Amino acid sequence: MNILIIGSGGREHALAWKIAQSPLVEVVWSAPGSPALDQIGPCFDVPADDVQGLHDLALQLEPDLIIIGPEAPLALGLADGLRARGFDVFGPGAEGAKLEASKGFAKDLMAQLGVPTAGYAKCRDMHAARSFLTTQTPPYVLKADGLAGGKGVVIAPDLDTAVREAEAMLSGKFGEAGAELILEEFMAGEEASVFVLTDGVNRLTLPACQDHKRLLDGDEGPNTGGMGAYAPAPVMTPALLSEVDETIAAPIIDALAEAGHPYQGVLYIGLMITDEGPKVVEFNVRFGDPECQVLMASLTDDIVPALLACATGGMPARDFARLLPELDAAQPAACVVMASPGYPGAYAKGSVIRNIKAADAVEGVTVFHAGTGVNEDGDWIAAGGRVLTVTATGDTLEQAVSRAYQAVDLIDWPEGQHRNDIAWRALKR
Repeated sequence: MNILIIGSGGREHALAWKIAQSPLVEVVWSAPGSPALDQIGPCFDVPADDVQGLHDLALQLEPDLIIIGPEAPLALGLADGLRARGFDVFGPGAEGAKLEASKGFAKDLMAQLGVPTAGYAKCRDMHAARSFLTTQTPPYVLKADGLAGGKGVVIAPDLDTAVREAEAMLSGKFGEAGAELILEEFMAGEEASVFVLTDGVNRLTLPACQDHKRLLDGDEGPNTGGMGAYAPAPVMTPALLSEVDETIAAPIIDALAEAGHPYQGVLYIGLMITDEGPKVVEFNVRFGDPECQVLMASLTDDIVPALLACATGGMPARDFARLLPELDAAQPAACVVMASPGYPGAYAKGSVIRNIKAADAVEGVTVFHAGTGVNEDGDWIAAGGRVLTVTATGDTLEQAVSRAYQAVDLIDWPEGQHRNDIAWRALKR
């Protein structure tokens, strides 16, 4: 098989790394790819949001499977167009992608289906926003309706801050993504991420992860796209995973199928484990980043048959469940994100990063590149906000975390920043 991956970040690097290990695969292409992805297979300089360009590339390459990594091209309907041209695609169509592209759509669908989530209001002006906020108690949760690169959520500690943030968001802080504002009641509990592979009918749940969204140790500082993750997350017991499948995954996937929009790909369910049980924080319509890096490292089986089954559909449930026979034996894994100074705000590019190869040589460690480039001297340089995802497996989660930080310490990047407490909740247990 020849496989084309759409995207260029750490998630796509991890997918390509894992897929290239499959005995079923001959070539892994990427578009637009990156210098790191180019070490796995040829890259083509077509942006992930260039729908026509990607159609043309697919017709040129004729891949056996296309995997769409980021959310933006999914929201643009890339999967729909490629399927119409006869390609097998891992990733939902535009209607399914609305689960992430419009938080209001997702909240309305959950309300219609009785899926557990926080109470909410949709607002397009400050009068409506103030009216809802005054009915809530702090802290206050504000979300841009559209795609905001993982940064469109604000947790405000008091009403004055919430009002200021609402005004900023409705005034263009997140561009068109914030034209409509979703205000939610605050949910207390512990977060977890559950990923469900599906062909639109059958479902296969991967080991639960826990992401670290805040920039600083102790879950302080601003929200980011993710500063680290680990799996399995012990907060998600087998009983809770079963509950999530029955009360959240099944209703959503079945509803989309009944509406004529079968969801084929991975459904990311961001959860809050509250005293009343698991409730949905958000849906994503692709693998999380950095959770994908952790999952790809932890799964010992060939992932390609499962990805292909999601793309082609029609597999009996009993066979779908056997696609990853060693799922329960997944290795504990953890990752630490190394980010540019200033991230998640404005950040500088171009600083040199050395000793990545030494970090990669640590037992159980793989360094995935999220935002790197190469300078004229052939050195790796920072080219994005989140730059490296240092990922490690181990016999225990403690060992995986220890190996990840051992590798981080070997990387020579004085300008880089990272958290020092990844997996602290699980290790505290």
